[in-house]
Amino acid sequence: MNALTAIATSVIPDPKPEVPKEAGGLLTVLNWASGIGLVLGVLGIIIVGITMVIKLRRGEGAESLEKLGWVVLGCIIITGAAGIVRAFV
Repeated sequence: MNALTAIATSVIPDPKPEVPKEAGGLLTVLNWASGIGLVLGVLGIIIVGITMVIKLRRGEGAESLEKLGWVVLGCIIITGAAGIVRAFV
């Protein structure tokens, strides 16, 4: 059996991460941080919408689209944080 055959037929381990019981407080803090971040994201979208309406009356409504994009990007990062970290670990 050569080295290539040994590598091709070997089993790649797939560990299942488990959260230890002692991490309960940390998970609570992470859940709170995620919830607060999402609430602030919704508030940010509302604020950008209000400024868009005000600026639209002056003919400058499209300038707020960049701010809306940043707020939506922030919400995407907050909701996908666990998946992003899992991709690198």
